[in-house]
Amino acid sequence: MANPTTLIIGANSEIAKALALQTVNENNNGLIVITRDPSFYQQPLFRNSKVITLADYQEHYINEAIDSIKENKATLITNVFICHGLLHNQHITPEKRLQAFDVDSFTEVMNANTITPMLWLKNLVPYLSGKETCKVVIFSARVGSIADNKIGGWYSYRASKAATNMLLKTAAIELARTAKNIKLISFHPGTTDSPLSKPFQKNVPEGKLFTSEFVASQLFAIVDNSELDGEVSFVDWQGKSIPW
Repeated sequence: MANPTTLIIGANSEIAKALALQTVNENNNGLIVITRDPSFYQQPLFRNSKVITLADYQEHYINEAIDSIKENKATLITNVFICHGLLHNQHITPEKRLQAFDVDSFTEVMNANTITPMLWLKNLVPYLSGKETCKVVIFSARVGSIADNKIGGWYSYRASKAATNMLLKTAAIELARTAKNIKLISFHPGTTDSPLSKPFQKNVPEGKLFTSEFVASQLFAIVDNSELDGEVSFVDWQGKSIPW
């Protein structure tokens, strides 16, 4: 009998770690994690989990990771969480002004937030297609909503998430014909207490800075309650729809 398994990609983010912990502690699913830094997953709690370490997220490494998953014929992946995200690093900060727009920074943000998740989706779909329902969550952001953009700024990050949403919308149309068992979810986690949000937390309203554990619990509930409807859902941490 196939083992229901959760696959977490980009598994070193704080939310990804919380998803992994809840998977092994509460959900009783098998767990596969894919990460460039496996140190968190070397603790005894994950001794029965499969940990795949990637040198990089180039497409040939992605295919090597998927080949490694395929080796176990008893694995049935029922949930996938693609947790990649880049807002800032040592040389990138969100642009407050048009004059701050930079080609190299834009390209790096687009690669992390849009291209890499879509490469995973592209290469996973043939493996995930079948009779059993599989729900695939890609981390997006409310600022990727064109309709919701009221304050501007953050050019690269907004564009990367809006592009991801469009690609997922397009993919859902195709999968409704060719892989009807796959449900796509574009997820906005809210502002989570993590290194990604750390420089911007002083502007977060009281009660709106969430723990990664809370977000993971909310996300599992959303996944459990989502219907296989041939569409992509763009939702926030409450499960409420966000305008495209």
